[in-house]
Amino acid sequence: MFSHVMVGVNDLEVSRKFYDALLGTLGIGPGVANNKRYFYRSKGGSFGITTPINGEEACHGNGSTIGFKMESPEQCDAWHAAGIANGGTTCEEPPGIRDGSVGRLYLAYLRDPDGNKLCALYRPPAA
Repeated sequence: MFSHVMVGVNDLEVSRKFYDALLGTLGIGPGVANNKRYFYRSKGGSFGITTPINGEEACHGNGSTIGFKMESPEQCDAWHAAGIANGGTTCEEPPGIRDGSVGRLYLAYLRDPDGNKLCALYRPPAA
């Protein structure tokens, strides 16, 4: 459905370090520089970070969340730990199973250094 997701950041190098570590837990290589942006590519699409081209300060979208598909609960936990160790902050509940209207999910949430809300999601097989 999506070709790419791009988020605005205020300190490109701080955010590059954060996303290099975070996305590295998914087997995605370090960001590739392109002008004043970094891109992370996988078979499923591209994720990018950029300073705003209008020169104004980047800000997060209130109510917005960017979700990353995980292969296991352990990958969710590694993703969350890498984010915290590289300038992210935890939000929502601690990583773990949530039961809801869409079924049982293993979720981990954090905010990047600019406040963008991110989610690691693993959908366990039906029992």
